[in-house]
Amino acid sequence: MAAYVAVTAAYWAFMLTDGALRMLVLLHFHALGFSPLQLAYLFVLYEIAGIVTNLCAGWIAARFGLTRTLYGGLALQVLALVALSALDPAWGIGASVVFVMAVQGLSGVAKDLTKMSAKSAVKLLAPDRGGALFRWVAVLTGSKNAVKGLGFLLGAALLAGLGFVTAALAMAAALGLILIAALISMPGGLSPRRQGARFAEAFSASRNINRLSLARVFLFGARDVWFVVGVPIYFYAVLSDGTPAGQRLAFYLIGGFMALWTVFYGLAQANAPRLLRAGDRPLAEIIALTVRWAAALALVPAILTLAALWAPAPAPWFSVLLTAGLLVFGGVFAMNSALHSYLILAFSDARRVTMDVGFYYMANAAGRLIGTLLSGLSFQLGGLALVLGTATVMIVFSWLAARGLRVPIRSS
Repeated sequence: MAAYVAVTAAYWAFMLTDGALRMLVLLHFHALGFSPLQLAYLFVLYEIAGIVTNLCAGWIAARFGLTRTLYGGLALQVLALVALSALDPAWGIGASVVFVMAVQGLSGVAKDLTKMSAKSAVKLLAPDRGGALFRWVAVLTGSKNAVKGLGFLLGAALLAGLGFVTAALAMAAALGLILIAALISMPGGLSPRRQGARFAEAFSASRNINRLSLARVFLFGARDVWFVVGVPIYFYAVLSDGTPAGQRLAFYLIGGFMALWTVFYGLAQANAPRLLRAGDRPLAEIIALTVRWAAALALVPAILTLAALWAPAPAPWFSVLLTAGLLVFGGVFAMNSALHSYLILAFSDARRVTMDVGFYYMANAAGRLIGTLLSGLSFQLGGLALVLGTATVMIVFSWLAARGLRVPIRSS
């Protein structure tokens, strides 16, 4: 239990700065006049780095242990925050985009090293009885997302109150202290090492894991296609009157909504085992639930797409409907994400869990990359209606991929 608490605390601290950093970058550069597509570019290398990192991190952890990848992730995030504070306002847009992309790439490496380490640790630490694995992974993942939601609010508040540079340095200092505490308090022997692990093992040969990973690509692409650029910029257009005071108010309100959405999503995910009665269900029923919840999720952006087509200009009634609809999306999305997070560990065995989890989160990062690019592009080409329509199509693809999941022979 001590190891689980230490891993969770380090993961929480990291995700608080990760959420704050995303909101800090998005709102700061939007206020500087970056277009939706340019804003999306700022996060592209972050997601590409996640794809590469997840593929390699599982193999690295198998060779050298989970604690080293966890510490490495925390240290790289501190470095990324310090580097971001060196951004010079006198640079042109091109130089600023390249620099921030590089820093975000470093942050992407850090995030996925930390995530893979924390998620893999659950498989090794959770008791093997009565749905415990589902509960432990749901608590870790759900609480992480709630903390990241608070990070969105923190980032907006720090930007409005301290400014860009001071906010980045303050977060670097706080995370540096967490890293030192983790180095001092982390119990030893978190995971065994396999010195003979080959890099080729990072690619899964399991049909279930490949299918689940494909479903994950489209699931998280569907979220990020509205989450990264489209909805925050839409709300900025509705809330900001162009004055400095109005801009600061918009920062707080947008950060507050993104925080509320993510906290709500995280709490729903943490409670998913109870809401789904997962402890009483065999694996076959969990798989069937995954398919049904994916179908339910597709309905939400489909309805919002139709509403957006009826209200092409910002309208108060649509903003209220959009806010409520996205919260519903968050609750249903949480069930989907919790089911996926359980299934990847249920389909993996302890011997190669870090590599299976790394491969799965490589797919997760690929989905975020696709969603990030489509978020800026679809908003620039067709506004919020195209953003929401794109999300609907991606969820349908996630549903189709999930329909191919089967109970493994060893679990029957």
